[in-house]
Amino acid sequence: MAPRIAVVGGGIAGLGFALHLHQLGLACEVYESVPEVRELGVGITLLPHGMRELAALGLQDALEAAGIENLESVFFNRFGQYIYREPRGRHAGYPMPEVGIHRGKLHKILFDAALKRLGAAHIHTNHRCTGVSQSAQGAQVHFVQHSDGASLPSVQADVVIACDGIHSAVRRQYYPDEKLAFAGINTWRGVTRHKPILTGKSYMRVGSIKTSKMVIYPIVDNIDRQGNQLINWMAEIEGNSRDMNDWNTGGKADDFIHIFKDWQFDWLDVPALIRNADQVLQYPMVDKDPVAQWTFGCVTLMGDAAHPMYPRGSNGSAQALIDARILAKELATQSDPLAALQAYETQRREQTARIVQTNRSVPPDFINIKVDELAGDKPFRHIDDVISQAELREISESYKKIAGFSLEVVKA
Repeated sequence: MAPRIAVVGGGIAGLGFALHLHQLGLACEVYESVPEVRELGVGITLLPHGMRELAALGLQDALEAAGIENLESVFFNRFGQYIYREPRGRHAGYPMPEVGIHRGKLHKILFDAALKRLGAAHIHTNHRCTGVSQSAQGAQVHFVQHSDGASLPSVQADVVIACDGIHSAVRRQYYPDEKLAFAGINTWRGVTRHKPILTGKSYMRVGSIKTSKMVIYPIVDNIDRQGNQLINWMAEIEGNSRDMNDWNTGGKADDFIHIFKDWQFDWLDVPALIRNADQVLQYPMVDKDPVAQWTFGCVTLMGDAAHPMYPRGSNGSAQALIDARILAKELATQSDPLAALQAYETQRREQTARIVQTNRSVPPDFINIKVDELAGDKPFRHIDDVISQAELREISESYKKIAGFSLEVVKA
């Protein structure tokens, strides 16, 4: 008899998992907290190993049509000087593209696919999970309406998969004293209508976290039918205090634009990019320390509820999608669903813990940090006077190997 599977959270992890289960002939019920799924947020990059998972769900064409395929990743110092360039995705020999896309469009594509394949009766919105209780008969998942806090009937399930994000109510039940790990880095994110920058398919990292940093890439092409793109950008600033940004407060350009006032390069006016944003959001750069256990009886954690990591390298979504595929396969092939949960955790927990730690210590923009250190945070005559391209390539390839998207691994 197939297990009754409750999926708490209808984000990237939860919907990816539900779609994998459907492909494998297993049913589930998805419970999403928001009353209505809308295209909210800013940009996200789908790396080749993330696209591999989404392609397996038959979503690659829709995602490529909605986003922009990255041609290259380019690194600059805060003086606008070129450091390093590498091809990305298919242009680097991967079987899958690397795509910049609006997070809301990605979520809507996943949500619409789940509605179509699972059926609307199996997707429950306005269900905010408040906790899970267990007995010999399985689990009871408890909900209230997100819109007004009114109680909803509890749901009985054989297994519960918590995909409810970094603020997971289910994880908090097992780790009630856990705190967010904040290293003093605050971020502001925005989207700006702007003419194409560099190739129009370039992912740019400018500056380093030690002196201030921008990540910039396009997510929508020809947004106004006048050739402008929707450019996603994120400013990262390391402060001396431990005061965090507030998730619930809209961002203001005036709070940080002064840090970038001199960033006017021949290839981009950064202050103008910030000032002309359609929307600015602010977030603290946080993750959580890896934990020793994800699975508690018939409940397990997935995605950001299991391994919240810094939003660096665009790896959080890819790891969530890998979680989804592996757990779905285990549940489809094992007769004991509890054993399937344990097998999933065994395969994923230590690997994702390494990525969490790497994103803290040697992030993908470590290239910029290294160059800043060697150059003394000053302009250089030529990057080869500071460090060789071969050394920079090795830094980049090392991160890809740890994060699981080296060319060899994705091809295999």
